[in-house]
Amino acid sequence: MKKLIILTVCLGAAIFAKAQQPEMAKAIVRYKFSHIRDTTQRDKPYTENMVLFLGETSSAYKSFDRKTQEALMRQQLAQQMAEQKASGGRMDFKLTSRKPVTRTELYQFPTINKFVRKDNLITPYLIEETMPVIKWKITADTATIGTLHCQKATGHFKGRDYTAWFSPDLPFRVGPWKLNGLPGLIVEAYDTNKEVEFKFDGIEQVKPVDPKAVAAQESAAPASGPTTVIKFSSDDDNKNPNLIALPTNAVKTTEKEFTKLQEAMRKDPQAFMAAMGGNNVGNVVVSGRPTGGAGQINSVSVNMTGKPDAINNPIELPEKK
Repeated sequence: MKKLIILTVCLGAAIFAKAQQPEMAKAIVRYKFSHIRDTTQRDKPYTENMVLFLGETSSAYKSFDRKTQEALMRQQLAQQMAEQKASGGRMDFKLTSRKPVTRTELYQFPTINKFVRKDNLITPYLIEETMPVIKWKITADTATIGTLHCQKATGHFKGRDYTAWFSPDLPFRVGPWKLNGLPGLIVEAYDTNKEVEFKFDGIEQVKPVDPKAVAAQESAAPASGPTTVIKFSSDDDNKNPNLIALPTNAVKTTEKEFTKLQEAMRKDPQAFMAAMGGNNVGNVVVSGRPTGGAGQINSVSVNMTGKPDAINNPIELPEKK
């Protein structure tokens, strides 16, 4: 673990510099993502609701289900904390999570040819990847998806042949996941065998947030009471959910170094958490104790009602030689 601590300190010193100015999303696109991860159970694909935040020069692709799930777990935490606070004794929290969700977030900055992945191992990490380049063939086929006029394109990417429907009326050269590079928003996409599908589920214009309302809401919060002793490891530092920005508290690292950290966590989770300065249970981090008369935290347990899928068919396949 000494090597891990040294590695963590070195990475911590390399806080990711701002490569792109934060900008407000102009629109949010919803997708229903489906992936046959286990080819022995093709009738049971993995499904998840995803969102794509669209800005003038950037985009952010995230799990909507993750945000919903964490909001429900926070409600459970607040209720249990309120119930146990009066006792002044040791506190036990039991949180229920419906199923595993995607914790990775993907940021595209087409104007500067930059692609960044955000992952979490208690600390948020940023890994810069090569900007995906897909050689699309645009056809004359058209269709209406929702209310959007779309055009068909085909291309090969990460071991799969994709069909994409894009809307030339929406001037965003991005799409769900790592798909990009067409003269318009990618509205839907799927591979030849429909093992991976991104289905359009709606688009909405972002309404401006009143800064005064946000400030008033923050000032209305009680000054006393429990500190944030349990942090959800995917929490953003952005107060405005519609702001597209790389987190300022994230650490820049490489794929190789991040893989080392993942392996260290899998090998000895308790030692890894101790080295990172907290205890991790499920997808929450216990890093302190309550104040304001509340008792010491005794335990936190997360019950996952769903099981992780077996994966013998990853979304990115090796290229055939």
